[in-house]
Amino acid sequence: MLRSATFRFAALVFLLQMVSAAALIVTIGMAVRRQLQVDAQRTVAVLRDDLRASYAAGGAGGLRREVALRTGQLITPGTVLLLVDRNGARLAGNLDAWPPSVVRDGLATDVTLYRSGLTIAEPMHVEANRLPGGERLLVGTIVAGELRAMRMLEQVSGVALPLALIFAALAAWIAARTIVARLEEPLAALNAVAAGDLGARVPADGSRDALATLGVAINGALERVETLMGELRMATDGLAHDLKSPLTRLRVVLERAAVRVRDPAAVESLDRALAEADRLFALVQTALSITRAEAGIGREYFTIVDLAAELEAICEMYAPLAEDQGRSLSVNVGRTCLVSVHRELLAQALGNIIDNSLKYGAGPITLALRSDDTSVALTIADRGTGIPRARHEDALRRFGRLDDARQGGGAGLGLSLAAAVARLHDGVLVLADAAPGLSVTITFPQS
Repeated sequence: MLRSATFRFAALVFLLQMVSAAALIVTIGMAVRRQLQVDAQRTVAVLRDDLRASYAAGGAGGLRREVALRTGQLITPGTVLLLVDRNGARLAGNLDAWPPSVVRDGLATDVTLYRSGLTIAEPMHVEANRLPGGERLLVGTIVAGELRAMRMLEQVSGVALPLALIFAALAAWIAARTIVARLEEPLAALNAVAAGDLGARVPADGSRDALATLGVAINGALERVETLMGELRMATDGLAHDLKSPLTRLRVVLERAAVRVRDPAAVESLDRALAEADRLFALVQTALSITRAEAGIGREYFTIVDLAAELEAICEMYAPLAEDQGRSLSVNVGRTCLVSVHRELLAQALGNIIDNSLKYGAGPITLALRSDDTSVALTIADRGTGIPRARHEDALRRFGRLDDARQGGGAGLGLSLAAAVARLHDGVLVLADAAPGLSVTITFPQS
């Protein structure tokens, strides 16, 4: 799943959503914190300038009265003021003594102190100032409300992050589903073409995005495939017609010559020529059948067939050949199995497999039919030497003869045709070890 492009895209959307949410929360927190600091500094600066003006106008006595007035009930309770003389003795204000942590003049700092008459320490933003007469003035404001606002913001962030996680996961899922949904129609068109419907196309949605462009490109490719398949159909049909006629004429000429010739050696040569002509005709027919099946040609000839009856008919046809070799051919079928197939090609494929077993196999040959609600499996097995697993691919390849293990006059097209017929039916042909012997199974979906 980690290699899935859809999963990686969803993970990227999720990650970007989480990064965006985290960046937004951090940015808001920093902006709020900065604004609270600026407000506190501005409040202290205004208060400091007012008190300096009072000192300039009335001296230490005037400043003392101003401090007393501002720290009384008539002034905002959040004000922090302390005026001390040059020796540090308290002159006025709502602090009992100069805080030891505030040393440098002109430097604002945050401290936690007790105001006079209160039993709870409060956070403050204060600034120390040295006056011309040697007195020191501490000006500040309570920032408890600001800290509560920051703590509330942190709590809100703690709630917002899980929500952001949920929404990011939802956004990633929706984005992935949107991409998958947009790809369903192209995939459906490609699957339909793979199943043999060469006229399938991707519907146009009117948009001009990348996926719509992909659909246009796919339709162009499918149109080209349909054109090529049509040309291939015409070429194969024409080739079959063009080859059948000269081969038929060749056979007629050889048959006429065989009737007129009396020399035994010449008759034997003509008989071999007739056999080779028949073999060449069968080879051409089989090769053309494979090409047509692999091109998906022939689906229009599919018809509903009872495979159980077909296997019994094939068994009756090949049983005498098996008896001539001292072998048996049996069929194991269950209930009636109605499936839409190309009857002639499927019968030819099964016949080729049985013929291979008669030529190269040994022991009894068994035909079996298994079916369920989703698939059908046709199996032909014997008790011969089989085919090594390493040579299965060679056996299924066109003209793939296993000459080092088999003797015979085959062209190596029997199993190739059977595999092509299986693919024509959207199925697969599998070779397996029958322990001993060879098992050939054609599996394709139910209609």
